Amino acid sequence: MTIFSLQQPVPPVPPVPPHEVTVGGSLEGWDAVILIAAVMITVGVLLWPLIRAIARRIEAGAAVAEARGELDELRDRIRHLEEASPRLAEMEERLDFAERLLAQQEPDRLKR
Repeated sequence: MTIFSLQQPVPPVPPVPPHEVTVGGSLEGWDAVILIAAVMITVGVLLWPLIRAIARRIEAGAAVAEARGELDELRDRIRHLEEASPRLAEMEERLDFAERLLAQQEPDRLKR
């Protein structure tokens, strides 16, 4: 007696994938350097107007602070001159009085 068994063929074993699976190649050596440089240049070009605007604002702030310092100095000078003005007027009056007094005491001497 023969036993016929329904044997099915054994499917082939699938191939073993390699240990390193790369999609689109690997970034080795100069490829990575070029990619990083390109990204940095792109970011720099895109952010340059923002960096310039921030720098201008910082410079303007320093200029405003400097202008305020000069304004305070000028206000101090004006205050000093306003305080000195009455003293100067008093000295002019005293000088005029001294000249008149000398002119009365020695009229002959002043005429020469």
